[in-house]
Amino acid sequence: MSSVIASRRYASALLSAAEEGQFLEEATEALNNIKETLDHSRDLAHALRSPLINADKKKHILEAIFSESAGEKVMIFLMLLAQKKRAGQIPEIVNEFHKLLDERNGVINVDVKSAVKLSDEQAKELVNKLAAYTGKKVRAKMSLQENLLGGVTVKIGDTIVDGSVSHQLQMMKQSLMAGKM
Repeated sequence: MSSVIASRRYASALLSAAEEGQFLEEATEALNNIKETLDHSRDLAHALRSPLINADKKKHILEAIFSESAGEKVMIFLMLLAQKKRAGQIPEIVNEFHKLLDERNGVINVDVKSAVKLSDEQAKELVNKLAAYTGKKVRAKMSLQENLLGGVTVKIGDTIVDGSVSHQLQMMKQSLMAGKM
């Protein structure tokens, strides 16, 4: 089974259990702390991914590090992952958990790249228009990309809406080269 599929299944199972057991907020917070710890500790991430370290040792490692910060139910989940030899996939499982949680809450993540820094008013207006367009709550990540010359590009999932000047110039060039202008 692909690691992406497995990660999504484990994340989905945890999300369902957390909703039914009414510990979703606790689980979300614990997973955020776990992900942050793994992001800042390459040695820990490598140890959990290592095939040389057996499942029992990984259980002890997870228990020693997260037993106080993660709740009892999240620890049971982590122990299950170690037992099933999926401890190395914890970061991917946490990412999938957040994606599923966002789906359930009607939130989409959008990457916005602009040639110049958008003012707060412009950014707010763009987010509102994207929310109206998608029918969902929008969590926008704004960034600068000076080679756009002007305008913005917006990435919503797999869809890219390119309203940049460089894209318009490229389209015009293609049109001229094809003799359509």
